[in-house]
Amino acid sequence: QLQASGGGLVQAGGSLRLSCVASGLSFDDYAIGWFRQVSGKVREAVACITKDGATYYDDSVKGRFTISSDHAKMTVPLQMDSLKPEDTAVYYCAASFLGGASYDYWGQGTVVTVSS
Repeated sequence: QLQASGGGLVQAGGSLRLSCVASGLSFDDYAIGWFRQVSGKVREAVACITKDGATYYDDSVKGRFTISSDHAKMTVPLQMDSLKPEDTAVYYCAASFLGGASYDYWGQGTVVTVSS
C-alpha cells in the first residue's frame, strides 16, 4: 500500500527526490514518515508530515531535506539537497493512522548512495 522510489547514486552536494505513493488507504487520515537504515544499524526517523501538514525533521537533515504531501495524488515526496556521504542508506516510507505512536504500513526500501 506504500511504494517508495527515487533512490540512486549521487555525488556529495547533489540532490535526489524520493517519492512515496500510497494506495488502498484513506490518505487524509495518515501521517507519513520517511526513515532510513544503514546495514547493521538501527533504523532512524528522517522526516514526518502529519495529516494536517505539520512537518518534523531529524536534526541531521534539517535545512537540507524537505518533506511535503500531495493529497490529490496520495504522494509524499522527500526532496534531499546538499547530500552527504553519511546520508547513504536504504530509505523507507511508512504511514501512521492519525499520527499514532506506531506506523501501520511500510513501503519497500529505496537505496540512496552518496559518493564523496
